Amino acid sequence: MQKNLLIHSFLQQSALSYPDKTALKQGKEQVSYKELARRAEQISQWLLHHDLQPGDRVAILTDQACEYVAAYFGILAAGGIVIGLNTQTSNHTLSSVLADSGCSIVLSHKKFQKFASAINAQASVRYFETDIRSLWEKENSLEQIALPRISPEDIGQIIYTSGTTGAPKGVMLRHRNLVANTHAIIEYLDLSERDSIMAVLPFFYSYGNSVLLTHIAVGGTLIVNQSFLYPNVILDQMVAEGVTGFSGVPSSFAILLNRSAVRKYTFPKLRYLTQAGASMSPILAENLSTVFPDVDIFIMYGQTEASARLSFLSPERLVDKAGSIGKAIPGVTLEIRRPDGTAAEIDEVGEIVATGENVMAGYWQQPHETEKVLKNNELWTGDLARVDKDGFLFIESRKSDMIKSGSHRIAPKEIEDIIMEASCIHEVAVVGHEDEILGEKIVAFSVLKKDCDISEKELIRHCRRNLQAFKVPHEIVFQSELPKTATGKIKKTELKK
Repeated sequence: MQKNLLIHSFLQQSALSYPDKTALKQGKEQVSYKELARRAEQISQWLLHHDLQPGDRVAILTDQACEYVAAYFGILAAGGIVIGLNTQTSNHTLSSVLADSGCSIVLSHKKFQKFASAINAQASVRYFETDIRSLWEKENSLEQIALPRISPEDIGQIIYTSGTTGAPKGVMLRHRNLVANTHAIIEYLDLSERDSIMAVLPFFYSYGNSVLLTHIAVGGTLIVNQSFLYPNVILDQMVAEGVTGFSGVPSSFAILLNRSAVRKYTFPKLRYLTQAGASMSPILAENLSTVFPDVDIFIMYGQTEASARLSFLSPERLVDKAGSIGKAIPGVTLEIRRPDGTAAEIDEVGEIVATGENVMAGYWQQPHETEKVLKNNELWTGDLARVDKDGFLFIESRKSDMIKSGSHRIAPKEIEDIIMEASCIHEVAVVGHEDEILGEKIVAFSVLKKDCDISEKELIRHCRRNLQAFKVPHEIVFQSELPKTATGKIKKTELKK
């Protein structure tokens, strides 16, 4: 693949190579590459006829995959910057993102017309189109306007971070950032036009965005069902459609293992699973490999600030490098650094620093926040990790997650991994709560598996057997569910409250 491509070239090239092949399928609707490209072109022309200027931000608010993808590529071809809006939004959140990004046009599905007052109240919004489909169904007579010239250096997309550790920030991604990351993922997953994926992750999320781009780029097929409320329905679809891949966050796999009938299914065409979005405990990865013994499992790590992906653990190292996030993806360099910028020794904990074509341009209209993480074109990720003698990376914690208890700085991940080893635990999140004596006490919020029971005392005894005394939780709080973002990440900031 050429490295000077633009993001929307992925769709254009696949439409030429595989015009009649199914690109997307959601429910009863499916669309071919040729038709998807036609719809994207119609949206581009509509935007240009409505005075879209290069660099203008255009927001998409829809849960209909065919609408979202056509709008996404249409905006890019017209020279706009895509803002994918979280569909599980509120008037306040929507107003904040639109005001921050300065969107000039919002393309929406009819069901989101309920947000009209919040959207129209934004001074920057010139058009609020509540029926994306009408743009390709009724606008066929538009006089063609020449598409603008776009450079790989231009910003193609702003993805707002999920806000699990604070206020969301707009991550600016150039065309070349997303193209480079897409090429790298295709390479290590060995994706081709023969692949199809069960797409459960929303496309407005960076991980879902990478699933979308990689499969459109190779001419693959996306089978979309972004509701995990009924996991057995997802499993039925995976079998019926013969998908070759499935991508999820740790909570997706915990649900499949603990709250579905996955052990009763066989998946003859399933080739690989990918996991990212948060750390997966070694015990969850082990259980996953037992249920999917003939499927390649890729443990991956990344950030929105890196267009999605930074590292992956090869399936053949899942056992001997359990708990590792592997090594850097093609085209990326990862180093472990001390606060002064010097390289850490083997097994010394430091911060992951990344360089590569996939690293963001910065945070939208936040130069001071950008300066904190982008230094000399290097991305300081905020993730603390160590590297072993074989060059494999192991995450210890996010800097912001570290618990300061007494004289100790404690990484929650180690405690979470130990608690997950208790057979009754579905998922867990460990946070620090204010304490007059210790500064912070360790609190473990735990969710039990269905029809399974363990007491707080038993769980604390389990921790005492496996952890240093100062890392043992002071309190176990059992909950029916943990608070999560729309993309399945645990909201630790909410638990800290």
